[in-house]
Amino acid sequence: MKYKVFVDGKDGTTGLKLFEYLSRLSDIEILRIDPGKRKDPEERSKFLNAADIAFLCLPDSAAKEAVSLVKNEKTKIINASTAFRTDKNWAFGLPELKNQRELIRTASRVSVPGCHATGLILTVRPLIEAGILQKDYPVTCYSVTGYTGAGKSGIEEYENPELAAAKNLHVPRHYALHLNHKHLPEMQLYSGLLYEPLFTPIKANYAQGIAMSVPLISRSLPKNYSAKDVHEVLATYFESERFVRVMPFDSEAYLDEGHFLITECNNTNRLEIFVFGQNDKINIISRYDNLGKGASGAAIQNMNLMLGFDEGNGLAC
Repeated sequence: MKYKVFVDGKDGTTGLKLFEYLSRLSDIEILRIDPGKRKDPEERSKFLNAADIAFLCLPDSAAKEAVSLVKNEKTKIINASTAFRTDKNWAFGLPELKNQRELIRTASRVSVPGCHATGLILTVRPLIEAGILQKDYPVTCYSVTGYTGAGKSGIEEYENPELAAAKNLHVPRHYALHLNHKHLPEMQLYSGLLYEPLFTPIKANYAQGIAMSVPLISRSLPKNYSAKDVHEVLATYFESERFVRVMPFDSEAYLDEGHFLITECNNTNRLEIFVFGQNDKINIISRYDNLGKGASGAAIQNMNLMLGFDEGNGLAC
């Protein structure tokens, strides 16, 4: 049996990557809308209601419109936009969280986490559940990400040599400096924090790959936990997971003369967590592909669960 899949918004980075994944799957039939009618609500409605799974790779307002067009109760929706990520009527598509996999399997509406949120939640939530990190801890975090995370316009900007030179895009750029990044609500809700983290994203001149860093000070924790204590909790939490790996505590062998390699998980659905530290200083870094586990790979992982496939169907570890 082939399942019918429609990607609404296939021209963005997430949509294009989804098509790449889906085209490899023999048990999937991709429904293709006429490019000239892709913004026609009536035509979109036909395709949305004909699909077993509909992926929404759209701005928030367009994603909400797409949901309103679905009248067929059999159509399951996987949303890749910010819309609905904190809506309790939608399952949050991060299977590696405790009890989340079963919610996704039985859901008809699933929201894929934001790329930055994925790394933060997977490092903080297990520590809160274990009692190592208190819910009111003033979490700070920062990420370094490739420019594909900025979408189609960002890619065009960075890959235009004249524009890149004029805007000095060869150097990293901090952004969201008003501390209102759109991933903050889901970061707080699904990590279990009482307050939003102080988050600073940094965009750099390379295509894809993300590193999310979460520093902790052990003297501010409930007990004087060490970096090794943190590592052991994370390693136990994810020990049976296929796509989330906690790397050895002595991780010098994975560095390049002391430098962290951000892009080692590119073109996979893998997320790797590292814990570094000494004395009362701890630094947790997760690395993954912002187009893989941070977007389209996670969407496919959720689809596999919702359709009863093997979770890794079509995905590289």
